[in-house]
Amino acid sequence: MSRDLYDLLGLLAAVAFILALKGLSSPRTARRGNLIGAGGALLATVIVFFYVEAPDELPLNNLGLILAAIALGTVIGVPAARKVQMTQMPQLVALFNGVGGGAAALVAIVEYLNLGATASLPVLIATIFTVVVGSVSFSGSIVTFLKLQELMTTRPVVFPGGRFVIATTLVSIIAVSAWVIIGGGTMPLLVLGALSLLFGVLFVLPVGGADVPIVISLLNAFTGLTVAASGYVLEATLLIVAGTLVGASGTILTRLMAAAMGRSIFGILFGAFTAKATTSDAAADARPVKSGSAEDVAILLNYANRVVFVPGFGLAVAQAQHTVRELADLLTAKGIEVAYGIHPVAGRMPGHMNVLLAEANVPYEQLAEMEEVNPTFAQTDVALVIGANDVVNPAAKTSPGAPIYGMPILEVANAANVIFLKRSMRPGFAGIENELLYDPKTTLLFGDAKASLTAVVSALKAL
Repeated sequence: MSRDLYDLLGLLAAVAFILALKGLSSPRTARRGNLIGAGGALLATVIVFFYVEAPDELPLNNLGLILAAIALGTVIGVPAARKVQMTQMPQLVALFNGVGGGAAALVAIVEYLNLGATASLPVLIATIFTVVVGSVSFSGSIVTFLKLQELMTTRPVVFPGGRFVIATTLVSIIAVSAWVIIGGGTMPLLVLGALSLLFGVLFVLPVGGADVPIVISLLNAFTGLTVAASGYVLEATLLIVAGTLVGASGTILTRLMAAAMGRSIFGILFGAFTAKATTSDAAADARPVKSGSAEDVAILLNYANRVVFVPGFGLAVAQAQHTVRELADLLTAKGIEVAYGIHPVAGRMPGHMNVLLAEANVPYEQLAEMEEVNPTFAQTDVALVIGANDVVNPAAKTSPGAPIYGMPILEVANAANVIFLKRSMRPGFAGIENELLYDPKTTLLFGDAKASLTAVVSALKAL
């Protein structure tokens, strides 16, 4: 394959990536955008095997290993992507993202070892950047996975002197980076990688609760930047373009999510070091709550003029999106106005609720973002909260010591009636109590969300 044809096909793949991002900006076109992006990635991978500077340079030496690695990745990746439940999708995204960052770091190390003393200063700087940021992305994504999978505490993990440990590690990374530039050699680069892995862990540990989706987006941006930097090291324009697109889109998404939460990125990452510890009042936790039956909820919904569904992680766990759609259709048929209030960080990753509801073919026009739906709660007869806790918790406004303090919430407390579908009185992902559960106008319907909603649908049909 000639250089001109290679560049042309590479440009086509880059255009596919741009069109993919455009498609992913809307639930209506997300599936098509995803397919276009996958096609671009396939094209970008295939053309590498056919491009050579000269006929005698065909890289056959490692072809077997390359094909074996692709086959192994396919054997692992395809079943994982097909069989993973929607509730575990954020964990899968975190793992895939981390692997991307780690791979970029390893490629940069190998290329550095190949270049040796011939590496120029710009290549050295790009290599150091790739190793540092890629390693941070890898280890940070692993910690994020552990938090999402609840294999470790979801609350912020802080320890005495934590800020100084993080600062010391960062200074050490800068010092070792200078060592790599001045002295060179394999050892300083490996030390740099180890320190960066440690920094990635320390970077994510203080983050907890509803802030995790923002960190996923930030780490995704990190991975994109490492791919772009490795593209510079490898002189691969396509990697530079693809990595820059991922890095830029991830950065923009991170900033938008932080703005939607009304907090700075620095406060999200390190706010746990200055937050005051919150205590739980055992007597308050034992307060009575008002629970109801599916029939009670059906009667309340039947006489409403406007109902707003507020989906959360509990909806994903129960896979109740289709049942919610059925209930909404019943209410619409009765002339009741229906909307879905979507919080930017509801669920475990950006857009989690949008994906779930799109899977159930919920009309896009019924989805209302937080800024749009909040002013309407005062005119809402029933706010039906399905497995969402932190994103409606008034502690975000009233408890300065709470991990979610300062985060804008869906103001369901302004509705005439609030119905909570919960499995138990267990706190949400942030691990703090929700005072709204004890409000006199709040009714709790305990049980699996899908089973509870199915019972409500049956009761509503019988009215």
